[in-house]
Amino acid sequence: MTAATGHHFARPGNRFWPVLHLSGFTPRRLEPAEQGDLLSYGLGITNVVARATARADELTAEEYTEGGRLLTEKVRHLAPRWLAVVGVTAYRAAFADRTARIGPQQRTIGDTRIWVLPNPSGLNAHWTAATMAEEYGRLRLAAAD
Repeated sequence: MTAATGHHFARPGNRFWPVLHLSGFTPRRLEPAEQGDLLSYGLGITNVVARATARADELTAEEYTEGGRLLTEKVRHLAPRWLAVVGVTAYRAAFADRTARIGPQQRTIGDTRIWVLPNPSGLNAHWTAATMAEEYGRLRLAAAD
């Protein structure tokens, strides 16, 4: 759906947009077509790997490594306070950190701190919308400091 629509997390049932709202990042649930509105909330959205896939395991190690390099360049250029990476598996592969866990990371990119969030895909069923919203909310509170 992302490839077909050009919008992130566009598959019906993907929990990203509801969780973003439940966590307090947005005052209402945005639709994927409203992703441009994130900037008005001080948020941005990008990919670790730009190629859309149905499952993360369809991406190669090389794609993740190159994606991590490109994302690092983007972060160095834009210098946000926080970089949130959705999906610990993507983070581990892109940044060669096999021991990373959900939550704040020790690594920084310049002055940009990094937080790994759970992937909202339905394939990540051990995280509920409520528990994901809690974790996203932890980042929101940390970013407000």
